[in-house]
Amino acid sequence: MNTTVAGRGQVTIPKALRDKLGIVPGTVLEFTAENGRLIATKRVDDHPALRLIGRHGRGRRTADIMAELRGKRE
Repeated sequence: MNTTVAGRGQVTIPKALRDKLGIVPGTVLEFTAENGRLIATKRVDDHPALRLIGRHGRGRRTADIMAELRGKRE
């Protein structure tokens, strides 16, 4: 897979790789250089809740998500 570096140094990670590696909006990548290669490593934080950020609620309103979490009120 190839991608081109944009004028501001940005690249797009191909969707197939993002899906395979679980890279979602908000994922932190650490960059290093080894033997002329650029290596991006996904940083995984220790707190389990941090792994959920960016994975749920796409296209949903916050109020709807909160209502679902709270359950029906009688």
